[in-house]
Amino acid sequence: MKGIVLGNRYELLEKIGEGGMAEVYKARCNKLNRFVAVKILRKQFANNEEISQKFKKEATAIANLSDANIVNILDVGTQDDIDYIVMELVNGKTLKDVINFNGNLGYATAIKIGLQIAKALDCAHKNNIIHRDIKPQNILITENGDVKVTDFGIAKSTDSSTITNTTSIIGSAHYLSPEQAKGTYIDCRADIYSLGIVLYEMVTGKLPFEGDSPVTVALKHLQEEPVAPKNINSAIPDSLNKLILKAMEKEAVKRYQSAKDIIQDLQKIQQNPDIIISDKPIQDNQYTIVMSPVSLDTNKKNNMSKLEEDYYEDEDEDEDEAYEDEEDEEEDDDYEEKKVKKKKKGSNVAKKIIIAIVGVLILVGLVATGLKIATGVTKVKDVKVPEISGKTVEEAKVILEKVKLEVEEVGSKKSDKPEGAIVEIDPKVGTVVKEKTKVKVMVSAGIEKLKMIDLREVEFNEAIKRLKDMGITNVKKTEEFSESIPYGLVISQDPKLKTEVTEDTAVNLVVSRGAEKKLVDIPNVIGKSASDAKSKLEGLKLSVEIKEKDTDRENENGIVLEQSISDKKVEAGTAITISVGKYVKPIVLINLDELGIAGKKVSEARSILEGKGLKVVFANGGVDEANDIVSGYNPAKAEAGATITLSTEKPKKPEKPEKPEKPATGTGAATGAGTGN
Repeated sequence: MKGIVLGNRYELLEKIGEGGMAEVYKARCNKLNRFVAVKILRKQFANNEEISQKFKKEATAIANLSDANIVNILDVGTQDDIDYIVMELVNGKTLKDVINFNGNLGYATAIKIGLQIAKALDCAHKNNIIHRDIKPQNILITENGDVKVTDFGIAKSTDSSTITNTTSIIGSAHYLSPEQAKGTYIDCRADIYSLGIVLYEMVTGKLPFEGDSPVTVALKHLQEEPVAPKNINSAIPDSLNKLILKAMEKEAVKRYQSAKDIIQDLQKIQQNPDIIISDKPIQDNQYTIVMSPVSLDTNKKNNMSKLEEDYYEDEDEDEDEAYEDEEDEEEDDDYEEKKVKKKKKGSNVAKKIIIAIVGVLILVGLVATGLKIATGVTKVKDVKVPEISGKTVEEAKVILEKVKLEVEEVGSKKSDKPEGAIVEIDPKVGTVVKEKTKVKVMVSAGIEKLKMIDLREVEFNEAIKRLKDMGITNVKKTEEFSESIPYGLVISQDPKLKTEVTEDTAVNLVVSRGAEKKLVDIPNVIGKSASDAKSKLEGLKLSVEIKEKDTDRENENGIVLEQSISDKKVEAGTAITISVGKYVKPIVLINLDELGIAGKKVSEARSILEGKGLKVVFANGGVDEANDIVSGYNPAKAEAGATITLSTEKPKKPEKPEKPEKPATGTGAATGAGTGN
């Protein structure tokens, strides 16, 4: 895929992620000159027209979501059987990476991240979009600490067999809601369950359910109760512990019914971790209808339970039908069909409500005619919640029973009050309530004895976070130079490791400023041996580099001839270069022109050259060294030991002198004359 340009503008640069249905590439938008992320549907799904259409349709719907905590969809398209979605490129890490690196994140950080995830879900749910795959791998944490939720709606486009055949189910199975594990109809409360598991993992560093296979994990979602997160991390407030377990209820009707509800409680805990959180869902939405309790005899109660059971069975059947229809029809048609089903469901519920009301009217009629019924309806009086602060639960029970109120212990918290004493009451003292109302109380757990943790060589801000998780906020910081501890890490602590402390204990942390920068005088080491100079400079915490420099003076061999810095102050650690002499014997060239061997006999020339340490060869053969003459040589200059090539020639023979002419004699002349006669 690398190098492909989609839509004539998105150039794929590198793969940066992949999942069960799609691969994600970093790309460059050549039109706007910016980097984006491009998600490409895998080929086996691209050939499925239904999945391909839903992939693009849901991406288009998500593109209309406007929320700072949702990754923006920028474009959707198809090219050569490649279905793709263009998204903003988020620079940062996945929440899974952060958890793997840090372990538990501390409850304050978990709440901050959880709120942003919930806000993203609230925006999506209001637009009729269910994520269906909330997990840390799909939550991005930017470099600024902001949260971005990605991968909306993709899981909705697959059937159960497709999910089973993908490798992503192994990761996702840990976050599936029970209704997803069963393969039944789901709504936004499935996302709430998954968010609960993400919160669980953030505050404990662990998953609530583990197994050898996705099937094993799915069964645990259906059958097992999770270990309370507070049992793993005691620093978690009771309020957050209860919120997480409420979000993870196996029955959807017992969970938070909307993202808005969980946002409200997270914000309350963020402002006051000791607040009491209700473990009952807020009943102000379309998911459940709850009637006020009516006092009936045992048979009537059983009949009402049967009616309620029938109602939920009908509801499940409607939901199953809706789920089956959803796979075969377009999203708009699904929406209309669900509206019809809701009307049918509403009519069934209405019938059952009428039955219940009729039962109440019968009882009222019986009371009006004076018939006494042992379990009949009686008038409920208003009473004020009495003062029970500081009392034990048993003492409070006696006091409350006098005004026909009940007590419910909802948890404990660290306090300066005696262990077991009531420290919080809900409703508050003096509040007017109905008889039989349960007054929820929080009791003191006493002053918790904590043991100081080891913060040495821990980054200062991380040390503060760890102390805050223990409830300790009184921290004093001092700084010192250290040769061994890097800058920003804790050198020492007071109190020391394993010392007993309380939340009010003042902790003193000594933090490293790094090695102290000291100024030193650089001495002049010219003329010293290389070893002495190096030892002296390194003793002053200077970094020494040695370079060689050729010299024709034998007495300068191994001696410092130059240094890069001298006679000035520099910081310890400064690099200094010294140049050390390396003796190189000088080369002496013999000038053959000065020897005057040209024209000499070869034997004589050889004697002269060899006397200078030179070797002799001849350019031509058949040389008579005793008589031949040197006519040339090569090279004209050479050092001792070099070979000289001589050119020779035969000596020239001396020319014979011309014989003088004999002078003419008289006889000859006469003869000639005579002859001429």
